[in-house]
Amino acid sequence: MTFTRRHGLIALLVLAVAGALAGGYAWWQHNFVRAEEWVDLPRTGEARRNPLYVLKLALIGDGVKAQARPRLQLDSIALGPRDTVLLYNDPRTISDKEEAALLDWVERGGHLLLRTPPPGPLDVELPLPVMSAFGVHPRSDRLCAGLDVAGEDPHVEFCRGRRLDVDNLEATASLHWGEPEIGYVFARIPHGRGHVDVLSDFDFLDNDSLKDGPHIALTRQLLDPNYRAGTVHLIYEAQMPSFWMTLVREHWRVWLPLLLALMAWLWRRSQRFGPLLASPAVERRSLLEHVTASGEHVYRYGYAHLLHEAARKAFLARLRRRDPQAAALDGDAQASMLAERFGLSQNDVRDALSTPIARDHAAFRSRIALLMRMRNSL
Repeated sequence: MTFTRRHGLIALLVLAVAGALAGGYAWWQHNFVRAEEWVDLPRTGEARRNPLYVLKLALIGDGVKAQARPRLQLDSIALGPRDTVLLYNDPRTISDKEEAALLDWVERGGHLLLRTPPPGPLDVELPLPVMSAFGVHPRSDRLCAGLDVAGEDPHVEFCRGRRLDVDNLEATASLHWGEPEIGYVFARIPHGRGHVDVLSDFDFLDNDSLKDGPHIALTRQLLDPNYRAGTVHLIYEAQMPSFWMTLVREHWRVWLPLLLALMAWLWRRSQRFGPLLASPAVERRSLLEHVTASGEHVYRYGYAHLLHEAARKAFLARLRRRDPQAAALDGDAQASMLAERFGLSQNDVRDALSTPIARDHAAFRSRIALLMRMRNSL
């Protein structure tokens, strides 16, 4: 095989490409290092809708029976005498029937944990479920409370929740956290053989906060009365949020650009709203309109006597059926009898039965109208 100049050029090109690839690989290896990185994936399933999902898993891992559900469902789920119920959301969603059932259950040994109503409008005159029964009154103040745990960094809690007051605190609450001047963030109230705990907020219990050591220690102390003695019921959503309010508040980044795009399209097309020309007249098939048009056509071309004759014949035909004696007469005798029958003058009846003069529009209209009136009166 003969080695030509073309073969040499191809060989040089191949060597150049191979050299470029080798140089690029060496540069990549020199400037980049293989490393692993953990990336948090979006939450799915129960972890996405349940803010107490981590707490549920932690309790189960510690040998505690735990259930999480959005509502109390006291009609279908019976509470044991040593169970614990934690209501994560606004306590104002508790009905009167549920309040009575919860108080009876706490008296038998249950442990109920509530929070004060979240910040927002609050009618202080209305009684709050469970809380009002023990003289607990939420304040409008929102002040942080320090939390120090050995071996952990200092923490502050309850910064977003309402503080509370308790009537006759020393005789009512067995444990409390706070000061009388600024209100309390926690109160444990004995009731029968059970306890009711009222806190300013449960923000330290959600999935993102429970990883901190102080939050874990505080949670363990709160659940201590019936810990491992019964089932812990985590009620994370006592009232479902409105779909439309969620759409407006949380997903405005989607619907707002779409709304602006729709308004821009409407503005662009607004000049074409509605027809530019009047709609063409549609075909009319009304029999009465055809008869009227035919009569106007005949009258316009000087054949009014034919129209009068048709109206006269229609009157006489009905007269023969209803009053044969009058129909058999003629001339003045007939006009006299008809005038007496209809309460008209003899001249008017005689004119109506006689053919009008051509182009006498007033006479034609009056005679036709009188013939129709007499015909309808028969």
